[in-house]
Amino acid sequence: MIQQERSGIVYFEFESLNGDGRIQHAIFSRHGGVSQPPHDSLNLSVSVPDEKTAVYTNRARAFGLFGRQNDTVVHAHLVHGSRVARVTQANNGTWLEHFDALITNEPGCALTMNFADCTPILLYDPVQQAIGLGHAGWKGAVVDLPGAMVRAMQQQFGSDPADLRAGIGPCISWENYEVDEPLVSEVKAAFADWATLLMRKGGKGNGRTHFDLPEANRRNLACAGVQHIELSGLCTAARTDLFFSHRAERGKTGRFGSIFVLGGE
Repeated sequence: MIQQERSGIVYFEFESLNGDGRIQHAIFSRHGGVSQPPHDSLNLSVSVPDEKTAVYTNRARAFGLFGRQNDTVVHAHLVHGSRVARVTQANNGTWLEHFDALITNEPGCALTMNFADCTPILLYDPVQQAIGLGHAGWKGAVVDLPGAMVRAMQQQFGSDPADLRAGIGPCISWENYEVDEPLVSEVKAAFADWATLLMRKGGKGNGRTHFDLPEANRRNLACAGVQHIELSGLCTAARTDLFFSHRAERGKTGRFGSIFVLGGE
């Protein structure tokens, strides 16, 4: 990923999605806002006990870099599922209930979501000119939210999975994601190759089980036919200097945001 900074706000772009000219995107860091600890400083979520005025100031700063405000982006109320909503600018300023992915092919439409260890999934179809933004934690990986996004873009926009460019954003890495039941059993049921997703530090039989969340999401995309996949290589739990991490900060933290804009009018 490429690290950028504008107006004191640090954010990241996928190399494979950069330079097209027809889309804009950012995975925001935790820097450049006004929120106080433990939500310091660019917390973009009202679902944590941060001051609402600070959150909306942060959103104005972050979205403003892309010519947007809170009421000119489409939000989602995330529930760790696999439902995908097709949206337009008619949905601006609203929260789509019970969806973990948003897709659009309307020029000028902007999508946003927040994270704190779960995986941002970005999809871009340069042929059909459509985008998708998703949220996939372990539950999203198990129910194949990434694959559901691909299938929705096929159905709604005629996308060919081979044309899609995918970005798997900063999330918790396997080294820092110690897990137990029911996650272990659900991963085993969902992935035929689960043995290479559920690993033990120190070798077989030693230590606690860890789950490779970014790799699980990569495999879901690959199984859906996506060939161009870029992983961020950034772990939220290891890099709390850059990102919020629910696991590493024991739940007392904020949420870093994202924005994905399909250009043109």
